[in-house]
Amino acid sequence: MNTTLVTQSDCPDVKVPIFLFFTIGLASLAENVLVVVAVTCNRNLHSPMYYFICSLAAFNTIASLTKTCENLMITFADVGHLEKKGPSETKLDDVMDCLLCMSFLGSISSFLAIAVDRYITIFHALRYHNIMTMQRTRAILGVIWITCGMSAISMVTFFASTFIMICFVSFFIISLVIICFLYVYMFMLARIHARKIAALPSSGGRNCHHQQRWGSSMRGALTLTILFGAFMVCWGPFFLHLIIIMVCPTNPYCECYRSLFQLHMVLLMSHALIDPTIYAFRSPELRETFKKMLLFANWK
Repeated sequence: MNTTLVTQSDCPDVKVPIFLFFTIGLASLAENVLVVVAVTCNRNLHSPMYYFICSLAAFNTIASLTKTCENLMITFADVGHLEKKGPSETKLDDVMDCLLCMSFLGSISSFLAIAVDRYITIFHALRYHNIMTMQRTRAILGVIWITCGMSAISMVTFFASTFIMICFVSFFIISLVIICFLYVYMFMLARIHARKIAALPSSGGRNCHHQQRWGSSMRGALTLTILFGAFMVCWGPFFLHLIIIMVCPTNPYCECYRSLFQLHMVLLMSHALIDPTIYAFRSPELRETFKKMLLFANWK
């Protein structure tokens, strides 16, 4: 996916030390595997939201593993142990591109699923467990993984097709609009709801319990908003890079932006490193699980 056409440009490629890629890749891989194991092993985290977070961590793991393997291939090619344009190397590169595209599509699909889950949690709290059953959650996750896998293969196979380009860009923009709308709508209604609660006379423990549950839901929505913001900052330059490849592959000005490709990859891999830190900082339950795992403690 990072192959470029030879064009006249005054912008040399910006090179990032290979050890930096390996360091970020291995660290993010370890962190996201830790999230997947924590959600899998701790029964208190067996809820739809944490399952979607686990899916997001799994997609981040794929991105980290893919880029680490790709950098390893580049290192071997530079010392002459691999052919950069060999048939087997080209096929392997296509597989890497498929996994990277799958990670991108899966990440934004997971964010979309989490946004819908938070919306139901906050505004349909009494019916939440009837709407978001574990069986339905597993079905949603299955659809996300199968759809993203097939879409990624189609994108890499028919990358030159205008229709595929339009579908890819449209999916990203539509998902972005839906996610932003849900979060803005949630926080607007949350302010109105908070004012109504503050205006009500105190009704004892029931009102206090309702406020605590509402506050917990809103903290969850705020956490996921921070996660989505990190996703946009880290994946945005790479997404723009793909659009530039499709729209203006031979333009010298576009080539100047594409010369920053390795920096875009550093940002992309950093996203997989940042997410688990946000989970641990914002979720007390997950933070305690991490501590117990690192201390080899047991939990129920």
